[in-house]
Amino acid sequence: MPSCSPQHACSSAPSPPEMSPDLFLALELADAADAISLPGFRTELAVEQKPDLTPVTEFDRAVESELRQLLAESRPEDAILGEEQGGSGAAGQCRWIVDPIDGTRNFARGIPVWATLLALEEDGRVRLGVVSAPALGRRWWAERGEGAFANDERIHVSAVERVEDAVLSFALDRQLPEIAQRAWHVRGFGDFWAHMLVAEGTVDVAVDAVGVAVWDLAAVQVIVEEAGGRFSDFSGSARLGTGSAISSNGLLHEELLAALV
Repeated sequence: MPSCSPQHACSSAPSPPEMSPDLFLALELADAADAISLPGFRTELAVEQKPDLTPVTEFDRAVESELRQLLAESRPEDAILGEEQGGSGAAGQCRWIVDPIDGTRNFARGIPVWATLLALEEDGRVRLGVVSAPALGRRWWAERGEGAFANDERIHVSAVERVEDAVLSFALDRQLPEIAQRAWHVRGFGDFWAHMLVAEGTVDVAVDAVGVAVWDLAAVQVIVEEAGGRFSDFSGSARLGTGSAISSNGLLHEELLAALV
């Protein structure tokens, strides 16, 4: 698959362990993000409240600023959409989507479940994604047609077919649906982590409708799908901007969609 940058064109999609220039860059960006965020974890933080009532720290802003600077140097022709600074650059073929710290509340309280999320969208479709959670010592990534990986190991969703045998994760601002009572195990892992556990096959379905935006879901979508799973909003469409998300092993997806109506 060609690189988004004419400066780094490649003739065809790579086969593992090779990486496209874009994925290599995304992993370098994740390294840069980790180098800023991890030293700030479990330190004394000033937490502010944004107009949308969500929290932000100096490290959210510092990570995004650094990533924007690095992208300006290496991909000046690409657009960027970030949680803290919005959209920049001309609308074009490629757009980087950045969530500098997904799980800011966890980060601020010393809970290690937070991550930097990076995705590259090409012609309106997410082509690759990286989720880097340095406090967990875990990083996930995927590129279309190349599978999904966690810490260099290929990952795949589960083969669980019955809700009664399934582990379900819910993050909802309303009462859990009746189907939760039938599940083998129910938890609320939240944020990126629930979806990555689906990609790894340890959770079978993750349902999320608590303030999720494009930057929360872009990297998640491609990783789950490349792990063999299915990603959609509550209508069943693979859209990112509707404020809801379901990741699943695919086998339980329709049943969960019906339960959420």
